[in-house]
Amino acid sequence: MSNNSNSLTGKNIAITGATKGIGRATATLLSSLGANLLIGARNENELRELTSILSDNSVKVIYQHLNVEEENSIIEFLNLGITKLGKIEALINCAGYGSFNSFLETTTEEFDRMISVNLRGSFLTSRYFAQHMVENKSGQIININSIAGNTVLAGNAGYSASKFGLLGLTKVMQLELRKQGVYVTSILPGATNTAFWDHIDNYPDRSKMIPSETIAMNIVSILSQPDGAVVDEITITPPLGVL
Repeated sequence: MSNNSNSLTGKNIAITGATKGIGRATATLLSSLGANLLIGARNENELRELTSILSDNSVKVIYQHLNVEEENSIIEFLNLGITKLGKIEALINCAGYGSFNSFLETTTEEFDRMISVNLRGSFLTSRYFAQHMVENKSGQIININSIAGNTVLAGNAGYSASKFGLLGLTKVMQLELRKQGVYVTSILPGATNTAFWDHIDNYPDRSKMIPSETIAMNIVSILSQPDGAVVDEITITPPLGVL
């Protein structure tokens, strides 16, 4: 982790998909470092419970039900953050959905859902928050992608399509936004030990996966970069490589 992590004290950061996996680990770590948080997810009970826990760190934590497939939900999420916290200085897109089948067995509904959440949802959330950041001439956006975003894996037809698309989207965002003071990073984790795998049959040994807390530490490092450098993209793999 960067030694500059104390720079996060008082920083206003938004996290989507905040109640589970990488999102929850990141929210927990950031709040312990003094960041104020705007957290969103589909399950309001889980949001309320997490907010109660994180508020014990003497930071501001506000939550909003968020469905990244619905444009109005994203607008309400951003507006609440601006109203309650002021300038939003960073956005971490953790919301995601995966369903794994062979190309021939992938249903239209499964494919559409992954494109809608992983690609379209990240596009919409990033666009609205980036507009706010451009107005303020500064900001950071971190898109949580996947190793499936640049590596071909059998059984990942729809998931890879959404994540390859997200990687391309992120590269365009980097090119267009950096001159306006907004920096964008793509993180491509390998298999990470989260509840993502709970409904997936025949998953790899979860004890050999990356702990979600490790991804959170890398996110903190990116948010804490000293002046003069920007991290465009990092790939993080389990010690044994792609599982």
